[in-house]
Amino acid sequence: MNAKPCPDCDGGGGVVTRREFLKTTVTTVAAAAAAPLILPAGVEAAAVKAPRSETLVATLHKSLSEAQRGAVCFPFEHPLRSKVDNNWHITDKKISEFFTKDQQAMIKDIFLGLHSTEYAQTVYNQVEHDGGNAGGFGGTSIALFGEPGTGKFEFVITGRHCTRRCDGDSVAGAAFGGPIFYGHAAKSFNEKPDHPGNAYWFQALRANEVFKALSGKQRELALLGESRAEKGTETVKLTGKKKDLPGIPMTELSRDQKDLVKKVMADLLAPFRKNDAKEAMKLIDKNGFDHLHMAFYKEEDVGKDGVWDVWQIEGPAMVWYFRGDPHVHVWVNVQAKA
Repeated sequence: MNAKPCPDCDGGGGVVTRREFLKTTVTTVAAAAAAPLILPAGVEAAAVKAPRSETLVATLHKSLSEAQRGAVCFPFEHPLRSKVDNNWHITDKKISEFFTKDQQAMIKDIFLGLHSTEYAQTVYNQVEHDGGNAGGFGGTSIALFGEPGTGKFEFVITGRHCTRRCDGDSVAGAAFGGPIFYGHAAKSFNEKPDHPGNAYWFQALRANEVFKALSGKQRELALLGESRAEKGTETVKLTGKKKDLPGIPMTELSRDQKDLVKKVMADLLAPFRKNDAKEAMKLIDKNGFDHLHMAFYKEEDVGKDGVWDVWQIEGPAMVWYFRGDPHVHVWVNVQAKA
């Protein structure tokens, strides 16, 4: 029994497309090599340098008509820029309906460029799959905040199981340009305990390696009852606290156990481009790795198999909340300070 309903239901995402989702392992990148925007066969990745997503965002902004600008462009400080949710559209203009083919191609390239070479196509396939009933990736929506070249400019793309940002580091002290969201309902809305085909379940398996390495006393600190509720942007509200956060503090772990947590962080950051991943870890380390807490939640154990589907890592100015019940939702907010 689920401890709380899935907010996806409120966004009309409860019915999943019947299309078979490409199994999401690193090998799927090679399998998808013939798809658009993937390197041609025989061409090495190092031989081709794709434009930075920020450059493409500026080009996209320049290409917009006055009507398009009126619908998707906002002042930099507009409150929509800092919003995040599991299933939402930042504007009511679908990419496939409101933008030219060239603009659609730029938007896809921007999105792919925000992710690592190893995971970009897998992540794109996930958005295409989960947005099936609304038009796949073409059913997502974008907004642009501020003006390119001013130092205050950000691109945001949203849809079901998707909030991503491209800011060119214009948002000071915020990894990824602000809160982001990713998730996946692979084979069904209510996934099986082993989450077959889920693009992100590997992250939970890595986190469970940490739990297996804990002693009985440590598990008492780490294993809690029910997790935080999902409330849009409030889900990733930061506390600024170094103590008394949920779960076991890193100070209670041995060096080997801390190394396992670092492997979890590496897996969490693996889908994203190197610059964003590096910035996120820099901010986390600045606030003190030992101030992080890790919690697992027993009340939302799919299949009651003792493999914890719901868990999180939280620090004074970061939270990475992974909820795998009934499918995967992941909420992320990494800042320089709360």
